[in-house]
Parts: sequence; C-alpha cells; structure tokens
Amino acid sequence: MDRSAWLKQHRRFSEEQESLYAPLYDENWGVIDPTHQQFFNRFLGLCPPQGRILDAACGTGKYWPMILASGRTVFGIDQSQGILARAREKFPEVPSEKVGLQEMGYQEAFAGAVCMDALEMVPPEDWLLVLSHLYRAIEPKGYVYFTVEITAEQDIENAFVEGQQLGLPVVYGEAEWAQEGGYHWAQEGFYHYYPKIEQVKDWIRQAHFHLIDETAGDGYHHFLVQKP
Repeated sequence: MDRSAWLKQHRRFSEEQESLYAPLYDENWGVIDPTHQQFFNRFLGLCPPQGRILDAACGTGKYWPMILASGRTVFGIDQSQGILARAREKFPEVPSEKVGLQEMGYQEAFAGAVCMDALEMVPPEDWLLVLSHLYRAIEPKGYVYFTVEITAEQDIENAFVEGQQLGLPVVYGEAEWAQEGGYHWAQEGFYHYYPKIEQVKDWIRQAHFHLIDETAGDGYHHFLVQKP
C-alpha cells in the first residue's frame, strides 16, 4: 500500500468525522484542563497587549474566550468545515478560515500562535513543515504554545506490530484510535502519531525556534517556544 495515499485517506476520514462530531464537541471536549489553562495563560502573558493570535486547528473556538478576555484578538483556522461552522455560530465576530496545518501560508501576521491538542493527527513527514509554517506566521520575538499527546508505550508498540501484520505502511509511533476506544487498524478510527519528545525537540531546533519551557500534564507534553 502506498504510504502517501494511505495518509491522505486517513486525513480525509478525520476531516469528515470532525465535521460529524462538531455538534457534540463542546459537550465532550469543551473543558480546559489545569495544565493547559496554566500554560495558556503564561503564553498570553508573553504576547503583546491587543496582539493578534493565530489559533491553528482551532476546533470550535474552545480557547477563544481566554484570548478575547485578555484583550487580544484571534484568527482561527481548521481543516474541518463543520468544526469551523460551529465556531462561527458561537463567535460570529471572530474571523476564521478553512486551512489545514500543512497548508498554512501566513507571513509574520500574528503576535503569537497556539496549536492545541491537534498535532497528534500530523504524520512524521509533516511535523517540521507545520512547525516551519507556525514560525513564518508569527512576528519576530513572538511565541508559540503547542501540545503533544502522550499515550502508553505498550499501546504504541501494539499498534505498530498490528499495522505491520496487516501490511500497512506504518512507522513506529503511529496508531489508529478507534471510536469505541483503544487502538485498532480498522480504517475507521482517527489517525494518531506519537513522536518521541526528543524528536519533537529536534524538530523545534530545525524550525529555528528557541525552547522556552516544557512540562507534562493532562495527558500531553506542553511546549512554549519563541521565534528569535
């Protein structure tokens, strides 16, 4: 099976499913966990007052109230039209655009950027591309806060072995999260990729960011980086 076609298939499925889940998103995933809130507030405190923030893979605008309450403005992008429609219903005053993380093309248009709980759906081939897009999107001295999902190493190992047995073009760290829970390569779940944290730090360096702070909490590794 061709890996490029396989990844495109998963991405199309994820986009379709995100649109289907849009009406239920806030009910199921609308709570901001403590570590996320702490790091988000720190990120906002580093951004200039009244600065414009890019929310990449914004979902239904979960973090927009925090941004707007701080006196800053926000611009949201997401690959899912259904998710964006829900965000626009809730925040008609906030501009947004249907753009995937891999297709961002902004040039020093924002004071800072966030990418929350979304990079797990980006394959390893595109990680440096996405970080480079975020780098270009923000102004010099600007900050980016992003999260990397964490899961049990045994789940990653099991998913890799199963994928190989099925003849899928998987690389280590990839898994398919099934809607009923657990990881099963059934072509009916959400593609996830769990990079090693040291690999993420290497991509950060390659994208020319400076690592400011990091921590683990709420099932994610949190990164705060700065553009020189």
